[in-house]
Amino acid sequence: MNAPDLILHNGTITTLDDANPRVSAIAMAGGRITATGGDELLGTATDKTQRIDLKGRRVIPGLNDSHMHVIRGGLTYNLELRWDGVPSLADGLRMLKEQAQRTPPGQWVRVIGGWSEFQFAERRMPTLDEINAVAPDTPVFVLHLYCRGMLNKAALRACGYTKDTPDPPAGEIQRDKSGNPTGLLIARPNAGILYATVGKQPKLPPEHQMNSSRHFMRELNRLGLTSLVDAGGGSQIYPDDYAIIEELHRRGEMTVRMAYNIFTQKPKEEKEDFLRCMKLTSPGMGDDFYRCNGAGEMLVYSAADFEDFLEPRPALPSNLEKELKEVVSLLAANKWPFRLHATYDESISRMLDVFEEVNREIPFTDTKWFFDHCETISDKSMERVKALGGGIAIQNRMAFQGEYFLDRYGKQAAERTPPVRKMLDLGIPVGAGTDATRVSSYNPWVSLYWLVAGKTVGGAPLYSEANRLSREEALRLYTQGSSWFSGESGKKGIIAVGQLADVTALTDDYFTVPEVNIKGIESVLTIVDGKIVYGAGEFGNLDPTPLPVLPEWSPVKVYGGYGAPLDMRKAARAGVPVPQHQHTAECHSHGCQHAAHQLLVGIKAAVPRYGDFWGLGCDCFAF
Repeated sequence: MNAPDLILHNGTITTLDDANPRVSAIAMAGGRITATGGDELLGTATDKTQRIDLKGRRVIPGLNDSHMHVIRGGLTYNLELRWDGVPSLADGLRMLKEQAQRTPPGQWVRVIGGWSEFQFAERRMPTLDEINAVAPDTPVFVLHLYCRGMLNKAALRACGYTKDTPDPPAGEIQRDKSGNPTGLLIARPNAGILYATVGKQPKLPPEHQMNSSRHFMRELNRLGLTSLVDAGGGSQIYPDDYAIIEELHRRGEMTVRMAYNIFTQKPKEEKEDFLRCMKLTSPGMGDDFYRCNGAGEMLVYSAADFEDFLEPRPALPSNLEKELKEVVSLLAANKWPFRLHATYDESISRMLDVFEEVNREIPFTDTKWFFDHCETISDKSMERVKALGGGIAIQNRMAFQGEYFLDRYGKQAAERTPPVRKMLDLGIPVGAGTDATRVSSYNPWVSLYWLVAGKTVGGAPLYSEANRLSREEALRLYTQGSSWFSGESGKKGIIAVGQLADVTALTDDYFTVPEVNIKGIESVLTIVDGKIVYGAGEFGNLDPTPLPVLPEWSPVKVYGGYGAPLDMRKAARAGVPVPQHQHTAECHSHGCQHAAHQLLVGIKAAVPRYGDFWGLGCDCFAF
């Protein structure tokens, strides 16, 4: 065995390796795990080996999101004001007002998904009057899921939406009695109008996009993510919109591993576009940090069943089967893995008809394929997925839209959205994720909480115990499970000899904290490829050199990411006062232990420069 580059010891390490489930030390060399065990590993160290005392911290394999839109999201991360994890609408509006005041002319304030009104103490959406009052002159766009968008008056002017603007084919511009746009955009029948409005907003220059993407990856590292599968995204063009992440890969500046899928490019030209992409790349092209994963999550526009539970289930067009067969046949003939967005069983059953027909002509034997989402998939459809050798990547979209589903379809239907226990019982490969950033938050712990507790971010119970997972089962889906979807089973997902050296140590013990506290967990030490990419708390001295935030007026520079207004260190450094503690319904559930920890960390981080900054409040209500 080669001498280790790094040894972690004195930890409580969950390996997820059935042959050796719990150890206290790990050795790494050359980006791989070379040994697991106890203090005897210290005897293999040399003068060049870095040793880190974990001080009993719980360590798990690095988390792996099987469905995220990080390549697209990274291009705009530094431009976005995050309401993810914000406890009250009052906090959100205060942030909006402050950011509008520091945003220069010609730029927008944008809140792009990842939140639900049910997370707020007020349990409601902002009104257009409230948004206009806090930001009268700076364009503001607030995206709520893929259901609706809110534009203030300045943004309406910037978009050119007037009384004479017709409704687009894929959305509705709400109007007042005089026919003037109010600022509310409604996704009806799909999210086309929301995509289009995002597209009207200013973009960052390339160097700032690289900075933004690096900050987004660091934010994911802060939460323990080390890998993901990028599911493409609407309006994300290959290869143009991949130039930034490819340059970061070339520079060696990626801190999250990515396998990317290529999304449908143009309506009615899907087959031609995939033929073009096949000349530019191929599945597996790349390396362990960045490589092509195949096609999807959209293959043809006619097979797009958007999950807007405020609206009735969409009726997909009759040309779905013909168009989908053309593309799937092309992919199967070229052994291109593919994934397909599918929310409703009515859509899934039609898609499976196509897959079974293609499989009879061009067997899927060597073609990995899977569905995404599958909130209402039936037992019969799952059996068909199993028979075709497919998988299902599930995401916690119901954590943000569950209340809407309950209102429309009732509790019995919501009980299996998706039926994850049945999927596992059938032996179907299942991976967990978020579908971040526009629908749900990228925070993996919110998704893990949803899998374990079966509740929305607003606390509404969705599932009985029969459709909830144990903490270990949920963690396996977020590690081993997700590795199947990028063709990396056996390479990542457990802590064992030969696996990629991706691990994270946690602020709180995932296996023992009260259930509600799961969504408040973060990393104190994240290691990717055997290198430290994030350190906090007692490991803060190991954190890589801070990266400046560009542009200077970025909301990220002031607020950070998830739980933005309660990042006391960033607030202190930016001179933004943090409000005093506001008790909410969750305070009685878990007290202020997390807040006490954060307070101490914040004080340590601020000393000596900000040693007199004591208006830190309490953030126990942030989670």
